[in-house]
Amino acid sequence: MAKPRPRLEKLTLDKDLDKVSLAEEASHHVMRRLAAPGLAALFLLLSMGFAATYFTGASGGAVVVVAAAVAAYMAMNIGANDVTNNVGAAVGAKAMSMATALAIAAIFEIAGALIAGRRVTLTIEAGIIHGTQVMRADELVWVMMAALLSSAIWINVATFARAPVSTTHSVIGGIVGAGVAAAGLGSVKWWAIAGITASWSVSPLLGGALAALFLAFLKEFVTYQDDKIAAARRWMPIALGVMAGAFTAYVAVFALVHLAVISLAAGLSIGVATGTACYMLSKPWIRRHSEGLDNRNQSLRKLFRVPLIFAAALLSFAHGANDVSNAIGPLVAIVSAVDGAVSTARSEAPFWVLLIGALGISLGLTLYGPLLIRVVGEEITRLNPMRAFCVALATAVTVLIASALGLPISSTHTAVGGVFGVGFFREWYTRRSTRRVDYVRRKTGQADFMEKVETNFAEVRRRRLVRRSYFLTIVAAWVITVPASALLSAIVYLLLSSLFL
Repeated sequence: MAKPRPRLEKLTLDKDLDKVSLAEEASHHVMRRLAAPGLAALFLLLSMGFAATYFTGASGGAVVVVAAAVAAYMAMNIGANDVTNNVGAAVGAKAMSMATALAIAAIFEIAGALIAGRRVTLTIEAGIIHGTQVMRADELVWVMMAALLSSAIWINVATFARAPVSTTHSVIGGIVGAGVAAAGLGSVKWWAIAGITASWSVSPLLGGALAALFLAFLKEFVTYQDDKIAAARRWMPIALGVMAGAFTAYVAVFALVHLAVISLAAGLSIGVATGTACYMLSKPWIRRHSEGLDNRNQSLRKLFRVPLIFAAALLSFAHGANDVSNAIGPLVAIVSAVDGAVSTARSEAPFWVLLIGALGISLGLTLYGPLLIRVVGEEITRLNPMRAFCVALATAVTVLIASALGLPISSTHTAVGGVFGVGFFREWYTRRSTRRVDYVRRKTGQADFMEKVETNFAEVRRRRLVRRSYFLTIVAAWVITVPASALLSAIVYLLLSSLFL
């Protein structure tokens, strides 16, 4: 019997190497989980360095440095929770990947915050409470610090609970709660709060109505036309021209006010010129990309992908212009109070403060945004590129109008309102549109298909296109945000004041 051949490998060494490999895999997994918190902590340190470098106040510098870190934390929470509304519809419609959506949102959020973020910041900074008129400067500092910290914590909790709450509600509720704790009910500008609250009520309704109106227009004049491709070639350039013109007019008149004063007439002229140029340029592009496409809805979805990307970019710019104020408004008030200045409607947000807000929002979106992007984009109603384009365009128009008026509306309310508006309109249109009924009857030859469905009430309920449970959950989160953030802010202020005042 032949002897067995000696084994050359070292079993002990092989086992040790296997253990090392497993240890490396485990460490890599842990490091990936720690990467986001590590980058967030690094940004907080950089923000503190910004504040220490740029703040010129001789006294109170340490307070400003700490406030800068809290504002950076707040900005990252805004990015994680709020910016998802900008690109959620596009991701849900499969018009762009998650990575592309994050990159576009990050770039245009920074641009919107830096170019047009000052106007709404003034409302958050000086338009909620009377400030030094009813309290000492050091009390105002800790009021704003408590508002920042409490609203950031509330948004942080909501993000990991997958609830798209309003960051605007959170910070304004925080300022009101801390202001009342510091100086009583008389410290709050209640008429201003009433106006802002009214805008909160109107914004989701307006966003939903505009999104439904845009979708109705496209369905009537594009989707249910016999020649869909010809209809798209006719109307899509007009839609893109209107979008580009409105955006350019807004930027010219309102966003660049700190660089040059442009009259409304001149701004509208610039917008008309830009919209016309966009119309002329997009017309051959749409014709070229529509060649060879079949006369069906799937072809329209392909055509709307690129316009949807532009609409998402526009919405990100609008969000950066409006919601950066939620992070930096209280910080500007703290800087002004420490410097001995009084925050007024003419105050200017320092560039370094805007930079902290802009970079923080983009970083928060990149690190934690995907958690809620799918909630807004996929779990309320089914979106395709055309519907998502209507949501993005309606939200952008609403937010831009609010930014021009200096109203800190909730982009969360507006975007989610747009998604619900599209869903509810589709339910109504599916059953009530005579154009759709006639079109389907011609194409299918089923003269009685609607009558069969409508007689079965259970089937009607099953065919609902909006998840009612998400509607009730999101509305409940909106309702509770202001009182919860106000109560938390009051508690935080009382703790801070007992320690530092």
